[in-house]
Amino acid sequence: MNKIKKIGVLTSGGDSPGMNAAIRAVVRGSIYYDIEVTGFIRGYEGLINNDFIPMDRKSVANIIQRGGTVLKTARSEAFRTVEGRKKAYENLKAQNIDALVVIGGDGTFTGANIFSKEFDFPIVGLPGTIDNDLAGTDFTIGYDSAINTVIDAVDRIRDTAESHDRLFIVEVMGRDSGLIALRSGIGVGAEAIMIPEANMNADDILHKLEHSRKDKASKIIIVAEGDDTGGAFKVGEILQEKYPHYDTKVSVLGHIQRGGKPTCMDRVLASRLGVAAVEGLISGESGVMAGQVNREIIFTPFDHAIKHINAEKVSAKWLKLIDILSF
Repeated sequence: MNKIKKIGVLTSGGDSPGMNAAIRAVVRGSIYYDIEVTGFIRGYEGLINNDFIPMDRKSVANIIQRGGTVLKTARSEAFRTVEGRKKAYENLKAQNIDALVVIGGDGTFTGANIFSKEFDFPIVGLPGTIDNDLAGTDFTIGYDSAINTVIDAVDRIRDTAESHDRLFIVEVMGRDSGLIALRSGIGVGAEAIMIPEANMNADDILHKLEHSRKDKASKIIIVAEGDDTGGAFKVGEILQEKYPHYDTKVSVLGHIQRGGKPTCMDRVLASRLGVAAVEGLISGESGVMAGQVNREIIFTPFDHAIKHINAEKVSAKWLKLIDILSF
């Protein structure tokens, strides 16, 4: 077992609900094992600028229920350079930090992977992203909160759609992953779901509308922002041209999906993984992401965790389920 005396923790990239719960777990897990903790502000920028705060039990009190991240977050262009990473390493050594826990998504892990190999520095990552686009974990921290936010918003949109007999095209986040659209679309009873993994185009949506119930007052189509058709507005233009009799509206939910209180599922997941990251570093893990698969904690090398998602999490059975339920 490695003797680690001091751990650094940071959040990087896009924020996600549950990041604070993860920070709290890393800090309290470290203290439990008599390890000091330093928090770096604004992710890798904090490493480079030596912008940090010592963390203790009190510094993470009353944050488990808060969205966002108390450590702030940013995307760092400087960390993409050899000079930037060298400065970060020098700052870590000057602070006598023995290991890092980084919380973020594929961009965060890409930087961590390079840094860990360049300087032989122990790093464990936690999957903090609403996109759920990482291999090595069934769910990422923030995904459950995001899809529940979408469901709440679309339920409200359905009310006005019913009142006016409208067709709503709702765009959700996820970059080039359609997993937010997939689950939330099923959850709200959408008439169609457009995701990059399904290769569905506007013609498919037209076919669905032509063969759908004609007596249904409202219709909801969920579109992932990374869909190849070009997003909700493009889909809306195509449908309006083909079906001018529909009162078609477009709603882009945007960044509300990142904010708000994390769900219980995200709080528990973040808590489990935060402690697991500390225990992993103590036992010699490095260059890996801590995740939960089939309720068990596993460690997945960064190389595999990054962008190995589409074929693994969007299987034919999910696409068939959508067809059955939207019939």
